[in-house]
Amino acid sequence: MLGAPIYPSAVFLTSYEAGRGQRYYLFGVTVPYGELVTYYKTVLKQKGDELFESPPTHQFETGRYRDESMAFVPSLTIKDYTYGGSAGFPNPKPGATPERFPTVIQIVPAPKQ
Repeated sequence: MLGAPIYPSAVFLTSYEAGRGQRYYLFGVTVPYGELVTYYKTVLKQKGDELFESPPTHQFETGRYRDESMAFVPSLTIKDYTYGGSAGFPNPKPGATPERFPTVIQIVPAPKQ
């Protein structure tokens, strides 16, 4: 449905309106950033692109960008939220386990035609 596989233990966090009929979907993962990047390189059969070294952020394009109908390229982006000593991305559900996620997956699917 989102145009990319979701890591098996990923926890849905939230979604946001991205514009032009697209949404961002965020998933928290307890798997370290490097391990998750390696997983998606294998599953998606592509190397993707390292967007930033600090904080480590890697993106895999999952569809073609169409300027006339999209705000963002369909993609799966992985970000390390423990970079620089950070405790991780806070779990939005109070009292839930884990309290923080070291890694977050962002999926931007293509808009429905």
